[in-house]
Amino acid sequence: MTHPFHPLYGREFRLVDFRRAWGEERVYFHTEHGELARLPAGWTNAKPEDAFVALAAGRCRFRVDDLLRLADLVQQVREGVAAQRSGTGSDHV
Repeated sequence: MTHPFHPLYGREFRLVDFRRAWGEERVYFHTEHGELARLPAGWTNAKPEDAFVALAAGRCRFRVDDLLRLADLVQQVREGVAAQRSGTGSDHV
């Protein structure tokens, strides 16, 4: 477990399965009580490191995909603010 705020942080478990569920990749493992548990793969070291992050080696703070998504979000916010200012927002009566 690599997620610093999870109570199992630092513990190791044997991977039972790795699959996509609930819209994200998840790992399945047995707890010390023998119960099957699952967690997002991103909270563990089971998911391979992003190639861009590995190659950047700390020299780049942002990935291109993340910056493009941020630009889209900023554009959506700007359009919403502009619509409210012009009185065409969805909450205008």
